[in-house]
Amino acid sequence: MKEKSFASLPVFLVDDEESVLHATAAVLRSAGVTKIEMVSDSRDLLPALEGQPASVVLLDLLMPLVSGTKLLPEIVKLYPELPVIVMTAAQDVDTAVRSMKEGAFDYIVKPVDESRLVASVRHALEVHSLRRQMGVLKHYLLTDCLENRDAFAGIITHSRTMRSLFQYLEAVAVSAEPVLISGETGAGKEMFAQALHKLSGLTGQFVQVNVAGLDDTLFSDTLFGHKKGAFTGADHSRPGLIAQAAGGTLFLDEIGDLSMASQVKLLRLLQEHMYFPLGSDVARPSDARVVCATNCNLAQMMRQNLFRSDLFFRLSVHQIEVPPLRKHKEDIPLLLQHFLDEAAAAIHKPAPEPSNELLTLLANYHFPGNVRELRAMVFNAMALHRGGNVLAMDAFRQAIQKQQKTAADDGAATSSDGLPILIPGRFPTLDEVEEALVREALRRAKGNQGVAATLLGLSRPALNRRLARRALPPTP
Repeated sequence: MKEKSFASLPVFLVDDEESVLHATAAVLRSAGVTKIEMVSDSRDLLPALEGQPASVVLLDLLMPLVSGTKLLPEIVKLYPELPVIVMTAAQDVDTAVRSMKEGAFDYIVKPVDESRLVASVRHALEVHSLRRQMGVLKHYLLTDCLENRDAFAGIITHSRTMRSLFQYLEAVAVSAEPVLISGETGAGKEMFAQALHKLSGLTGQFVQVNVAGLDDTLFSDTLFGHKKGAFTGADHSRPGLIAQAAGGTLFLDEIGDLSMASQVKLLRLLQEHMYFPLGSDVARPSDARVVCATNCNLAQMMRQNLFRSDLFFRLSVHQIEVPPLRKHKEDIPLLLQHFLDEAAAAIHKPAPEPSNELLTLLANYHFPGNVRELRAMVFNAMALHRGGNVLAMDAFRQAIQKQQKTAADDGAATSSDGLPILIPGRFPTLDEVEEALVREALRRAKGNQGVAATLLGLSRPALNRRLARRALPPTP
């Protein structure tokens, strides 16, 4: 189901008066609506819509040859998802009301109030986008298809959960609305943002900025740019990242760390599609698609008054929750082999084979750093590999044990609660708990004592001593 990018669909202006057409187009362009088609002969509208799909039609009701009142029912019948805004003179309001009953989206009285015009067109654009997205989502749900596999080539997976996210991303990619991508550090949020840009069909650049640590002034200068003389040291004008992302995607990473003052400015940009460079009192339009990412719980921050609720709801029109690696562990062998090949090529070594023992160890690790942590492990192991057909496990064991020790130290320093353990009935003794942990580690390790020792944070000899002391079998 190939769809033309929603952002590239123009607004059609239909009026027999050329002066009205150009004046209306100028108002919309100043508000950031840049794709406009003007039709002065009403007979040309329907053929034009056949060749060029539209996002909104602004239709004058009183025209010679073919009136807007005759065109409206045909447009509604042929293009039910297309909002039609009718324009009429003040004395013909009754006609406009009848048009609303026949399917018009809204009506505007001439002479046109500019703010009313812009508000109506923006609302119609949003409604049209949502209608089209619902149709695309329905298509994906019914067909379980994925039509743009190349856009996801950088995301290594065969997980059904990830495939569902790809389908949702395809459905919303061509919307002009913001997208909020959330997930833990290292889960791949940036790669999803890049895939979204590829799917969008936007011709502009993918421009990325990490907003964490930017104070309000630096945030404004980075995004909006400045005029010459705006502040000390501003020897020349500099365009901001919004200008660089014109016609493309502006990706704001770590949006949860944005200051309250900067949140207000971002909200104004999203609402008005306009911004002011530092030192300028002339607003400039923005048509960049805004995509944000965070590893914070913005809904919780909103309830704690740490994140503006109006900005949260504006950003979260479309939401993608990238799952942590522990939620799609079936991808670990695939990712491991991919990173092995990548690391081997980088250091000009043949790629060794991972052992079944290594795969068992990684399958039982929770990966707090997600895919990024796995990649770092593999590259470190390849750098330390001294030859042989099978990849050594020592580097992986050391990395896992180091992380476990760090997590334990952090937990002891910051919490008196320890691990969340529910103990119904009789309280067990320490020996009983130790025996249960050893048995569970062996079960998860499929009887492999080396893997079980790593899970328990023990050396292999230390585990052997416990097994011998308790006469526990080495297998479940």
